[in-house]
Amino acid sequence: MGSKSATSPANLLDELQTTLAHGTVARRVETLRRVTDLFISGAVDYSDEQVGLFDDVFQCLIDHIETSAKTLLANRLAPIDTAPPLTIRALAFDDIIEVAGPVLSQSARLDDKTLIENARSKSQAHLMAISTRKVLSAAVTDVLVQRGNDEVVQSTVNNPGAEFTERGFTRLVNRAEGDDNLATCIGLRPTIPRHLYLKLLAKASDTVRQRLEAANPQRAAEVPTAVREATRRARSAPSTITNNTAIAHALVKSLYEDGRLDEFQVASFAEAGKFDEANASIAALANVPVSVAENMMIETRAEGVMILARVAGLSWSTVKTIINMRDELSGGDPTDIAACKDTYERLRPSTAQQVLRFHRMQQNVPAA
Repeated sequence: MGSKSATSPANLLDELQTTLAHGTVARRVETLRRVTDLFISGAVDYSDEQVGLFDDVFQCLIDHIETSAKTLLANRLAPIDTAPPLTIRALAFDDIIEVAGPVLSQSARLDDKTLIENARSKSQAHLMAISTRKVLSAAVTDVLVQRGNDEVVQSTVNNPGAEFTERGFTRLVNRAEGDDNLATCIGLRPTIPRHLYLKLLAKASDTVRQRLEAANPQRAAEVPTAVREATRRARSAPSTITNNTAIAHALVKSLYEDGRLDEFQVASFAEAGKFDEANASIAALANVPVSVAENMMIETRAEGVMILARVAGLSWSTVKTIINMRDELSGGDPTDIAACKDTYERLRPSTAQQVLRFHRMQQNVPAA
């Protein structure tokens, strides 16, 4: 082992004392450069304690230096996974985007909690930097979609490493109205829940439908379903479905065949916000094809749900849970629950059966 040269952390601390006490800004910047060199050259081998020491040194030095030196530091530390965490945090929360940007877009030191705090409080430019990270959890994209401007939202949706919650997708579908580029990008996300994909298509322009059809031919059969939901005119087509939906339908089918599908089970699915499961369960209990039930479930008004529920013999409390689930997922104005209760109590099973037959005829679907 050679002796520790003048560039060891301990010797640097002595030098730092002098620099902080008497040094000019230029001297500070020079010391900062040397500390950064030293850190980067041995970053892989430092213990947590040593990294903590560097953290103290960096924080002392960056308090009074100009932006260009801070920007340089941010660019050098951003790609290093073991960078001093408090320094990275200080750089990430800097108001100046040239300083915060490199760290927000790259640093592995920033956890979800910190990214969410940053996204909730900093500028659109900060949100933009976060939106380009290699991996974005659904908790982080929720905030980006909620607070971000159009550019931030587009960048987030274009990021292949981004995940979204169902609520996030709902917000996106609502925001995409009238924005063909955004609507297309959302429609191409493989994890978009099926009922939101249908809602997106129902609102989409012909351009968007054509783009989605060209990009994803096996999903193209869904287009008529969604257009019908919007126009109530087109003929029915057998629709291909996503993996998650297929799994949900299979689960419900096995419950139904085992005689274990009852009202309690429907209410549990709705309570948990599981649209596909709740939809397939009501379809089975009302003895209609899933596609018919789905169209009635995603209509803007709640009448379709009430007709299905009355035919399936569900109590008002379960119907209310289903309506609440729809409100939660659609992100639109809440349904007038009192008016619905009144309607539901007056709705006769025989009337509901007739309306259901009419829905089936409109869609050209044979009886189940």
